[in-house]
Amino acid sequence: METRIILNQKILRGKPIVKGTRISVEFILQLLASGMAVPEVLSEYPHLKKEDVLAAIDYAAKALKHEEILLLGK
Repeated sequence: METRIILNQKILRGKPIVKGTRISVEFILQLLASGMAVPEVLSEYPHLKKEDVLAAIDYAAKALKHEEILLLGK
């Protein structure tokens, strides 16, 4: 799954995308968050595979896992 998401400075300014496309992880997450189910995403974007969508979700989860939260005092 990890090889399905790539970063290329020449495509979308280096945002993580599905390999072989110009579809970003961010865009896939926005589609899902808007209420689209995975089968609907695949129907609208037939060049994507279910594994691509799952890889995008996995990539985002791993990115958030390493996010640091800094609490600022009042």
